[in-house]
Amino acid sequence: MRIEFILNKGIYCLTIKLVKKHTIQVGCLGNFGFPGGFYVYVGSAQNNLEDRIERHLRRDKKMHWHIDYLLHYGQVSCVHTYAAEKNAECVLSQKIGNIKNAVILVSGFGSSDCACASHLYFFRDNPNFRISRIKIIEAKPQTNKK
Repeated sequence: MRIEFILNKGIYCLTIKLVKKHTIQVGCLGNFGFPGGFYVYVGSAQNNLEDRIERHLRRDKKMHWHIDYLLHYGQVSCVHTYAAEKNAECVLSQKIGNIKNAVILVSGFGSSDCACASHLYFFRDNPNFRISRIKIIEAKPQTNKK
């Protein structure tokens, strides 16, 4: 018997490496300087999580979300997913924002539908190890499918 774990909805964070500094027009937020380094973006998908992440990984796409503008210049180096409800997106964002040396460069980035200051954080050094240790209390186990 083969068991597949299906995570159709949940929250995620992308670690994006930006090799050099870019000035980027982020939709209607404006122009911002993005120094070279690592960016962590927190998002959610309440339907088709895998499709959402695959869209983020594609180079050819219509600019829709704030993150699309940064992804045009950067490369996703890591994806973390969590089986959790949408409200856990802000919990995860706050936990990432509390990691030592996390910096908010663009207020309102990815957080236009909540009260968070941002859902994008800048790090000079790769934060993946610290992110992999974050636990989301509200998380639910993945659904098993036989």
